[in-house]
This record gives sequence, C-alpha cells and structure tokens, in this order.
Amino acid sequence: MKQPPNPYLVLVVAILLPGVGQVLNRQPVRGLIFVCFAILLGAFTLKTAAPEVSFVGKIAGGLFVWAMAVLDAYKTARIRHAVWSHSHQKP
Repeated sequence: MKQPPNPYLVLVVAILLPGVGQVLNRQPVRGLIFVCFAILLGAFTLKTAAPEVSFVGKIAGGLFVWAMAVLDAYKTARIRHAVWSHSHQKP
C-alpha cells in the first residue's frame, strides 16, 4: 500500500485550488464534481443576488462548495494517513 499524502499538504492545496485536494487523495472524479458544483452554484448566486449585494455575497454559493471541498479533502487525507500509519506500525 502506497503512503498517502500528508494531510496538511492536502489542506493547503485544497485551499488554493478547489478539487485538487481530492485528486491528491486519489479521488479525481469527486474533485471534478466539487469544482463543477462550485462553478454552478457560484454562477447561480451571481445571477440571482440583488444588485446591492457585495461580490463575495454574489458568489457565496460557490465559496460554500469550495469550503466543503476543503473540509472533505482534509478529512479524507487524515483518515487515510491514520489508517496507513496504524497498519505500518512495528509490533
């Protein structure tokens, strides 16, 4: 079994580039789904938000999905790293 990536590396990459944390966790389809939904929900809230809403408010839907992608990537990396570490402990 190959050693999984460091969870903190996955966290940093996921914060910088949405969906890439899932790719590092060997879940590329999951990462693509997160990116697609971030774009779709961001575009939806951009089009439906009131004119006086700030730019961050207008893309809040996409930012929410991005945040969920970051949490998902980090959680998965931590679990995989813990399982790998436990299975490779010396008796």
